[in-house]
Amino acid sequence: MNRLVILLFLPACFVAPAQDKTPAPSCALVAGWTQAGQPRTYTADNLFEYMDGNAEGYIQYNFQEMRGVTCKKGETTFVVDISDMSDPDFAYGLFTSNRDLRQPAYKVGAGGQIVPRRLIFAKGQYYVEIAANPEGDYTAVLQQWAAALEKAVPGGNSVPPALAWFPPEKQQTLRLVPESVLGLRILKRGYMAQYDFGKAFVVFEDTPASAADVMQKLKARFGETTPAKVADEAFQATDKYLGRMCVFRKGRYIAGYAVTAENMDPVAPSVQLAAKIQ
Repeated sequence: MNRLVILLFLPACFVAPAQDKTPAPSCALVAGWTQAGQPRTYTADNLFEYMDGNAEGYIQYNFQEMRGVTCKKGETTFVVDISDMSDPDFAYGLFTSNRDLRQPAYKVGAGGQIVPRRLIFAKGQYYVEIAANPEGDYTAVLQQWAAALEKAVPGGNSVPPALAWFPPEKQQTLRLVPESVLGLRILKRGYMAQYDFGKAFVVFEDTPASAADVMQKLKARFGETTPAKVADEAFQATDKYLGRMCVFRKGRYIAGYAVTAENMDPVAPSVQLAAKIQ
């Protein structure tokens, strides 16, 4: 059987992972839906043509490519898009930046949410979304699409391991900050948790050497610092806006606490955070 014949027997209801490209969604994933118009493919260079003002929010999270299709069933239209965000941290980060904290989560992929006209979730390095039109409550059918897409999109369903490093007690938010963690440009990318007493953070550097270089620059940035005994190296400082800080390095990670609550020592929780970082 030649290659052409083999291709004719491939099922129509799969997400096609073209080599080295983002998986392409198919309207046949859920019965009764048909494709309207041509499939879409966008990169960081032309995503603004599709999303206009929203493109920058994707590019911040290391967006690589989007493949999408518009599906119709009767008068209902679903705009289905899958974006390659390069790694699970960025995919989950984009999900958390787009979810509605006032609405409950939906168990799909590493994290998901369904509201009446919208489905979003992260799985592996991919961010998946559906926008529904016209007005209405499409929750039930979006749940069908969520199940189908979860099976079809490659990647794992585990949340990024770094989320477990932050203590949940009194935690208000936890998110990936794609640039300028704590508002400091030198801290390029990492997770930050907001607590009622201040902030905890973990920043990723490429190597221990580059992390050590950033530590020296941070010391110069804060000015007066004192040494602290945490992980590979650490210092304490006080910042006008961030409060009392303990910043430490463990391997390629730079982390610590910035506390605004009175009578709270940032070193003790930093020691606990360092013990969890792997």
